[in-house]
Amino acid sequence: MSKFIVAGITQLETIVKVKEIPIKYEPYTGERDTIYISAGGDAFNESLALKWLGDEVEFMTVVGENEDLGIFNPKDREVTLSTEYALPIIKETPQEVLLYDARRKGQRFEDLKDIRDAKYNMLLVDPLVPDCDMMVLSNVNFCRPFIQRAIDHNKKLAVKIHSFKRDKEIYNEDFLKNANILYFNDNSIDEEPYAFVKEMVEKYDPEIIILGQGEKGALLYDKHKDFTAHYDPVRSGQIVNTAGAGNAMFACFLHYYLKTADSTVAVHKALLFAANKIGYMGTSNGFMTEEQLEQWDDLIWNPRGTR
Repeated sequence: MSKFIVAGITQLETIVKVKEIPIKYEPYTGERDTIYISAGGDAFNESLALKWLGDEVEFMTVVGENEDLGIFNPKDREVTLSTEYALPIIKETPQEVLLYDARRKGQRFEDLKDIRDAKYNMLLVDPLVPDCDMMVLSNVNFCRPFIQRAIDHNKKLAVKIHSFKRDKEIYNEDFLKNANILYFNDNSIDEEPYAFVKEMVEKYDPEIIILGQGEKGALLYDKHKDFTAHYDPVRSGQIVNTAGAGNAMFACFLHYYLKTADSTVAVHKALLFAANKIGYMGTSNGFMTEEQLEQWDDLIWNPRGTR
């Protein structure tokens, strides 16, 4: 079991299944079981995934001043996530609408409200930093002060870069320069994957880079092992919705990387974890315990018990 501080974006998500993207105009569409509303966002999903895997998590985020925090812990969910450090200090909680179709195409509409102006109370953070094993951040403004805390206490720092864009790279440099582990998603990167990872390595010198590639799997760079390699996705059962798969993969990778210090083991487990997650609706559903993951791993790779 590891101890994580996870800080970043939490949002309310509306996921809508449509016939196809791009959407053909129709004045009315009525379909059962096609609209799903829940809590989500990088920090929330990663925190919840880590809790499912058995880790201790301090979940730090900002929400709207009138937000009902009960939405983060629905009654039918087995794992509870503390909202002690979910601070109601912005006018409204950020929101996202995701449209997706059966071909795994998606279209996102994001409204971050006034989150860019939020300032987190670091007096709440400081007592918790010495005992944590890793700090996991979103690249949002209120997370910038967390970087120096990680540096001061010599803590591992992992950052998920949300929607990387070249014209915004300068605003992310403090995250990019100081992170031990960086996660990117290629849905916002229109570059050759190996060339992109190589450039990030040369510019920022991280320990690990994970480039999520959706249905193509993931690209992993490991400084200590001195390699960059592509990993195919795990083919699971029915794919219901792929939203949140990157958060799931990132969280599971961090869990196993701290546990084993082996990036190849960690990415293998993370791809299995993400494969299960996409069989469920909603970005915060479909997580497994470590025991369940290990059982599935053994069933897939060692079905006859020869190991």
